[in-house]
Amino acid sequence: MPSRLLYLVRHAEQDRPEEGADTGLSERGRRQATLLAERLRGTPFAAVHHGPARRAAETAKLVCAALPGVPVHEDDRAGDHLPHDTDPAGLPERYAAFLAGFTERERLDGPRVTAEAVARFATAPAEGDVRELVITHNFLVAWLVRHALEAPERRWIGPVHLNCGLTVIRYSSDVPPTLIALNDVAHLPPDLRATGLPPAYRI
Repeated sequence: MPSRLLYLVRHAEQDRPEEGADTGLSERGRRQATLLAERLRGTPFAAVHHGPARRAAETAKLVCAALPGVPVHEDDRAGDHLPHDTDPAGLPERYAAFLAGFTERERLDGPRVTAEAVARFATAPAEGDVRELVITHNFLVAWLVRHALEAPERRWIGPVHLNCGLTVIRYSSDVPPTLIALNDVAHLPPDLRATGLPPAYRI
C-alpha cells in the first residue's frame, strides 16, 4: 500500500529567544542543523517544508545544503501556532496558566491551521511511497505525535521535543499511523542534545 514517511524536526536552537520572538539560530543551533543535514544526506525526500519563522527557515537552509535537488517550501501550516483550544479545566495549574497566555485570535487561528497541517501531512498518499521532511516547532510535533497515537487532545501539552530531534511517523491506508522514531538525537554529541529542554528535565 502507498505510504508516507513524515520526518518531523523541531528547529535548531534559537539565538537569544528572550530578546525577540523571531531571532535566528545560535552558533550551537547552526552546528545542530549541520549535523542533522549529515544524518539526512541522501534521503530521497519528495520535498522539505518549513515554517516561516527565522529559526525554522535557517534550520531548513542548513539541512537542505545536504539535499541538493529536493524542493523546499515555506509553509504556514508548519509554523508555530496553538494546535488546540484546550479546556484548562482539570489540567495541572501550570498548564492552565500556560494556556491562559494565548489570545482569542490565537485560539481561533491556531487550531484551524493545525487541522490543515494534519490534512496535508498526516495522511497516506494517493499513490506511491513518499518521504517528506517538515522543519517546524515543538507544538506541531507534539500534536502530530498525539494524533498518531490517538491520545487525548490535551496531551499535546507537556511533551518537549529537542532542537533538531528527529521524529518519524509512517502513514498508510492499511494500518494506523506508526511512530517509527521519537526525539532521536543520535546525530548530535551530548553537549548539543538537550538545548530544547528546561534545565529540570535534562537527563
